[in-house]
Amino acid sequence: MKKILTFLILVCFVVNIDAQKKDKRPNVIVILADDIGVGDISKYRRLHSNNIILETPSIDNLAKDGMMFTDAHSPAALCATSRYAIMTGNSNFRSTAPWGVWSGYAKSVIRKDQMTLGKLMKQANYNTAFFGKWHLGTTFKTKDNPDQLYFDKNGKVDYNVDISKIIIGPKQLGFDYSLSLPAGIQGPPYAFYENHEWMKLKSDSKIQMIDNDFMKNINLKLDKNPGYGDSNWNPHNVGGILATKAVNYIAKNANKEKPFFMYYCSQAVHVPHAPIDKLDGKKIKGTTPSLHLDMVKELDTQMGMLVAELKKQGVYENTVFIFTSDNGGLMKKNTIKSGHKVSDIYRGSKNKFHEGGHRVPFIVTWPNVVKKNQQSAKPILGQDIMATIAAIANQKLSNDVAQDSYNLYTVLLNKEKKEQRSHLMIQGGSAHHVIIIEDGWKLVIKVDKKDKSNKTRTPVALFDLNTNISENEKYNFITSTKHQEKVKYLFATYNKTRDSNASTSVH
Repeated sequence: MKKILTFLILVCFVVNIDAQKKDKRPNVIVILADDIGVGDISKYRRLHSNNIILETPSIDNLAKDGMMFTDAHSPAALCATSRYAIMTGNSNFRSTAPWGVWSGYAKSVIRKDQMTLGKLMKQANYNTAFFGKWHLGTTFKTKDNPDQLYFDKNGKVDYNVDISKIIIGPKQLGFDYSLSLPAGIQGPPYAFYENHEWMKLKSDSKIQMIDNDFMKNINLKLDKNPGYGDSNWNPHNVGGILATKAVNYIAKNANKEKPFFMYYCSQAVHVPHAPIDKLDGKKIKGTTPSLHLDMVKELDTQMGMLVAELKKQGVYENTVFIFTSDNGGLMKKNTIKSGHKVSDIYRGSKNKFHEGGHRVPFIVTWPNVVKKNQQSAKPILGQDIMATIAAIANQKLSNDVAQDSYNLYTVLLNKEKKEQRSHLMIQGGSAHHVIIIEDGWKLVIKVDKKDKSNKTRTPVALFDLNTNISENEKYNFITSTKHQEKVKYLFATYNKTRDSNASTSVH
């Protein structure tokens, strides 16, 4: 009897020691959807209308379980530039290529010594993982000289690149594990890379040219240039591969000694719109008014899969889940015809300086910490993710990193914070506009493309979003005598902040 009692005491002691060893900090999952507008999410759309064309139940449930921000903005109205800002916590103008839309072969503008989401969480002793669209520049070797690195910012057809292995990519930015698409589904190389190694889609896969003749066989068109890829490339299957691999990662890492950080950049809903037939037992393709909306449904299903696995592993309650988008939504003919409002009540869409180009959903769920069913009207930016998860992971950021990242931790806890961001600075799209918003007043500034210093700037629009949220041109006050002091003030504030390289962050 004494032996049994001694054994039980020892077991309890070992279990207690193991429990003490396990890091109690939450897992963190950041979702960056591709080309999702606020009106694409039914809970956001319901803020202004009951005419819902497509329900997004999984994402809506995330919002119900936590806090949804109603004045959230992507760093830019275009993809790659937003991804740079979110990855580093810095505004795009701090990059050496602030207007970049980079190919899968471009040289990264992120410096070797620069803090990134991956490096931050690795420093915090998290297991780190990246899934999906990278689009931050990826380095391969040249075919004819393996000692030479290959770079091409335009992504044009070049037969001298060896796409069998990534040389510089997610690993160098702090991710222990990665399943990456260097340029997403829209550009070469048309292939998956698992931990920088080409992941064959089938056993008979080989590297070949993916062009429009190839794409015709799967009833699709290329969005960008032809280029090398996997001979079994099929965008219809990409979302399923990403979601399944991510679910497997959660299952493997959910209850390890260290918590995990996952940065999941979905392929949905960028063109080419190639919805999967079925995902997680749900019919996807052909179930909505357009292929575009099929992709929104596919994205919502992917989110449902991730949440279900977190719950299955018993870690949903101890996971911070952040959902947002890289820029505003897409205007597609059949989607518009259906009555679906991609940008909700806002003017414009992806690549535009109007609100619809950069207003995005932003949802944070953290059960038992962030109260349910909350809304916040605090103006926030995508790059605020870095300072926020740094606080969650108990990491102190120095003043010279994440220079434009605002810590939302106290906002999530409904605690007042003395320091408030005085204004938002956002970048438009390919037309080279920048934006400053303060107290609801929005000044749009045109940057001269011919001036490579980006210092030739001209104010072109002034809107009072407090009374003109739709940015009706009738109330564009840029030439109004009454509003010239406001124009001068906002213009000077933008120029001073940008040209002084001063930090706008509150860590």
